[in-house]
Formats: sequence, structure tokens, C-alpha cells
Amino acid sequence: MFNKILIANRGEIACRVIKTAQKMGIKTVAIYSDADKQALHVKMADEAVHIGPPPANQSYIVIDKVMDAIRQTGAQAVHPGYGFLSENSKFAEALAAEGVAFVGPPVKAIEAMGDKITSKKIAQEAGVSTVPGYMGLIEDADDAVKISNEVGYPVMIKASAGGGGKGMRIAWNDEEAREGFQSSKNEAASSFGDDRIFIEKFVTQPRHIEIQVLCDAHGNGIYLGERECSIQRRNQKVIEEAPSPFLDEATRKAMGEQAVSLAQAVGYTSAGTVEFIVDGARNFYFLEMNTRLQVEHPVTELITGVDLVEQMIRIANGEPLSIKQSDVKLNGWAMESRLYAEDPYRGFLPSIGRLSRYRPPAEVVEDNRVVRNDTGVFEGGEISMYYDPMIAKLCTWAPTRLDAIEAMRNALDGFEVEGIGHNLPFLSAVMDHPKFVSGDITTAFIAEEYPEGFEGVELPGDVLRKIAAATAAMHRVGEIRRARVSGRMDNHERKVGRDWNVAVRGMSFDVTIKADQTGSTVQFGDGSTLRVSSDWTPGDQLAVIDIEGEEGLVLKVGKISGGFRIRSRGADLKVHVRTPRQAELARLMPEKLPPDTSKLLLCPMPGLIVKVNVEVGDEVQDGQALCTVEAMKMENILRAERKGIVAKINAAPGDSLAVDEVIMEFE
Repeated sequence: MFNKILIANRGEIACRVIKTAQKMGIKTVAIYSDADKQALHVKMADEAVHIGPPPANQSYIVIDKVMDAIRQTGAQAVHPGYGFLSENSKFAEALAAEGVAFVGPPVKAIEAMGDKITSKKIAQEAGVSTVPGYMGLIEDADDAVKISNEVGYPVMIKASAGGGGKGMRIAWNDEEAREGFQSSKNEAASSFGDDRIFIEKFVTQPRHIEIQVLCDAHGNGIYLGERECSIQRRNQKVIEEAPSPFLDEATRKAMGEQAVSLAQAVGYTSAGTVEFIVDGARNFYFLEMNTRLQVEHPVTELITGVDLVEQMIRIANGEPLSIKQSDVKLNGWAMESRLYAEDPYRGFLPSIGRLSRYRPPAEVVEDNRVVRNDTGVFEGGEISMYYDPMIAKLCTWAPTRLDAIEAMRNALDGFEVEGIGHNLPFLSAVMDHPKFVSGDITTAFIAEEYPEGFEGVELPGDVLRKIAAATAAMHRVGEIRRARVSGRMDNHERKVGRDWNVAVRGMSFDVTIKADQTGSTVQFGDGSTLRVSSDWTPGDQLAVIDIEGEEGLVLKVGKISGGFRIRSRGADLKVHVRTPRQAELARLMPEKLPPDTSKLLLCPMPGLIVKVNVEVGDEVQDGQALCTVEAMKMENILRAERKGIVAKINAAPGDSLAVDEVIMEFE
């Protein structure tokens, strides 16, 4: 077995590989850029080597720099993680020339299957059903438009060397094909150092289901069930689960056997994933093969008990698989929620900054519940603009799908993140969505269910009543503490009032609190009561509330004037707790209106201006592209919301802007 492995990656996947290597008694080497000097993977590894400036194309994907780190440390093997150099055949060749083991497939398999165009041709030759498209190279935007018309709109424009949603665009017409081709080409060059593009038919209403395979160098190959990855936004997976709620055993077997056959046809070894789109009749079509470990591999590990990283290392060491297909049993259900540094209230645009608070839920392994959090960050750390915005992958397991969803709901409610925008509220909203709960999902789920973007969750009235009761009791505890600290009252509890008004989301609750040693009975104006108990104390930012003796209301708590900011189950609420007189006066106060920004184009996230499409004096139309902002390896085209005339342009290509900086003004 290897004595030392270098991880040619960063973030949560580097930390994930290090954990398994440590478990196997193998020393680890981390590499890091200037931006990652204090990163978690650097602290976890036995050694760390600096490889350059923050941009990936000057550090993490520069093969010569990674090879120098290998030579410096004497690493015998390299695990590439995912992204970066994980599917780069030149990197695998360089390792082979140096006599260093690549914890991944052979060079020929990478070239055959890692390249999306070549893999489709091989699949077609092998008789595998594939999505219609143009497999040749596309020269320019005009060529892209011509091919798109031949294939038939809508089309998917994809980077040949792509993955993770980078370099992918859907085009519904000529203009979008032209625009999407250039953006995909730019993103592909930036993210993968390879700007080749291909086009295929975009199949509407599909499910995205993938098969995990393991193959060794001794002719053995197995599949470890499937993962449902249909909850996607901009072709980037957000929530995954295993198994799929849609497949039956016959379809699973057919897809699995086909995936293994395809892998073995190209001499594949290591862990790999064969991706399919599946229609409503369970017809499946080969999409692509990812010749690497997938981001969502933990859900497969949770239902099979197989450590995929360990298997990859053992296969790279020349060992035969110790698992036969008959040994693979799918046990229970697993969910994965990807926590991203992106603001769901701003169209999911990237967010950067310092994690002023980062408290994941406790990881647990119990007979009926598992909570796992794969992460590469820590409280006080920085989320950089240079890399993928993933913060963590929160996973849960339970014997049934509904139990796994409930475990995920509770884990999300207990996940504390402050200092940056993040998608926790959206993840919570999906877990409560009836379509998701029923398993009735396609890759169009987010577009269909949130067509105007995510604007938060409207909690039902009974939940708001529970929150009103909880915050009233919490407010009373705070008032008692203030009275005690100030020393202004002898009998603090007796002098603090019992009657309060709670205002939340346009609803007003008059309540009376009767407290005792074990909690409070909160009586509403209609005479109904709720029994509330908790060990929450003022200053705690997380409250677990028992309502009527049942634990389950988890609140993230922030202080605002006259009440609390409460976040729970995807809702972000301002809750005001007032005396009856204060409530009476508050009703007379005029509503504060937000500032008028209708004539301004604001930068929606910290980023770099790549292109400005208009000039001062131009008349723009609704939907017209105004400029392009790049952040976290993604190009974002900002469009006009209405017709207008450009009065002033405050930014030029190459400028770095902060969030809400004014890019241009309109008459």
C-alpha cells in the first residue's frame, strides 16, 4: 500500500480524501494557493505545498506546479478529487511518466470517456441509446446557431471537458445559441483549460439518474445502485438522493449492467459514474460518463456501506475488488443537500466573505439515523471568489425516504451559517415541497416551482402560532434577565408582564403567558393554549422548542429592535413582541418604503466585469443583455428589466465590483 498520497484539489473533497487516507494509515500532502493558505484541507494534511496565486489556472490546474509538489514530498500516488485536473489525461500521463500512481482511471479511459464528444460516439458504437446531437467540434457562434437549428430547439450547449454545471447553457432560439456558445466557451477555458463545445438536444421533463460503478484492473466490475440528481439549478445539482424514488428493480439492473459494460469496453478502472436521462416511461439514455469521484458520492456510501475513496486507492494500488455484485445491498435511503455560498433571494448569485458563524449540526451514526457533513470550511474562514461556492454537503440516512427527508429537515434547521448569503432557506423549502416529498420530480423542478425565483417560504398559520408562542416565552425570559441584571426589581418574575402582542407576517396574536418551573403555558386571545418549554437563554442563536411536549421546532434566533429575527424551515421572519400599549402605538406608525433603484443596474454579487454590451445614449429593450459579470467561475449576463435609455456607465471590463455597486444608470 502507498505510504503517502498527494491530493490535487482543495475544499471539502480534499478533506474527504484525507479522512479516508488517515483511516488507512496513509500520510497525506495538500496543495494550496495564496487564497487557501489557512484552508481546512491544509490544516488536516500531514504536509502542504504552496503552488501559486489564487486563480485556478495559475495554481491548481497547472500540471507542472502539481508535479513539482509531488517531487518535493515524495508522494507515491495522487488523488485528484473532482473538477480541476481529475479528468485531465495529460495530468495522468505526466504522473505515469514520473512513476506516480493516479487514483483514477487509465489515460485511455479518460480520453475515451472523460471527453463528452468521444464518449457519446463510443456509446453509439456500443449500441447504447444516446440523446440526439452534434458530436463534432463547433468553430464559432454562427456554426453553433446553424447546428442548433439542425438539431432543433431547445438545445444544450456544453463544454466537452465540462462538469459541475460549468460551461453549460440551454438555448431556445438563435440569439440564445449565439450568446450561450460564447459564454460556455469562456467558462470552459477558464474552468478546464479546454474550450471545445458540443451541442445536443435538450430533452424536456427528464429525470437525471446516474449509476455508480467500480472496476478494477483484473476484469472485475460492479455497480452500486443509482443516485437521483434531478433537483438542479442551471444544470448544477442541488439535492441528490439514493436510491431513486422512480426506478424499479428491473430498470435499475438494466442501467447498472449497461453502465458496467460501457466502462469495461474502454478498460475503465477505479470509481466512475455513468449518467443517464430517464423519461416518464423509464426509458433511459446515456448522457455522459464522469471518470472521477462524484460530488454526491456520500449518498451511495450511506446506502451501501462502501467507502468509495478507499476502493479507489486500493484499485490504484493494483488490488482486485473485494466486493462482488451479489454483495451489493441497498439499505435505507440517503439525502444530500449542497450548501452553497449563494443568495437565493438574489437569484442564487454567488456570495463571498467571512464565515462569521459556522456551526453544522452534530454528526451522528445511529441505528435509525445518520447525519454526515462533508465540508472544507470553518468558522472565521473566507469564502473566496476564485473557486466553486460550495460550503458543505449535508447528508442524512434513515430506513425510509420520508424518514431521511425528516432527518434532513431537522439537520438543515440546526445548521448555523452567518456572514454570507447561503441557500439553506431554499434547501429547507425543497424538503417541505409536496412534489419533492412525493418523489414527483424532474430536472425542471426548480424552474417550474420557482419560476420567479425564490422569495422565501410562507409558513402555514399553525406553524406561525407555534412561533408566536415560542417567541413570546423567549421574550419574557429576556425581560426577566434584564430586570435581574439592572437590579431595578426585587421580584423580577412577578413584575414582568404576562400580557403581550406578537406580530409576525401580517398576523397579530394577543397572548397571556403563565410560567412555571418546567415551561410556559401561552394562552391566545381565542382561548386556545400551547405549552412551551426549552432550555434557550438570551444570546443563544439556536433554540430547540418543545411545543405540547413534542420536540421539533428549531429556530435560528437573531435580535432585532423590539423582537427577534427568526429563521425556520426556509422562512425568514421578523417577529415583534410588544406590550399591548406598544402594539397599539405600532399600528399607527407609517410603513418604511425601500429606496427606489428602478433606474439603476446594481452589481448583484461581488465579481469582475467581463463585458459591457451597451453605450451611453443607447435605447435598451426588456430582456436585452447589458453586461456580463464573472464570479466563482460562472459568467452571469445581466439584462434590462424594462425599456430605457442608458444615461451613465460607471464600470468597464476588468473592474472588480462589490455587491450593489452601481454599474449603470438609466434616464
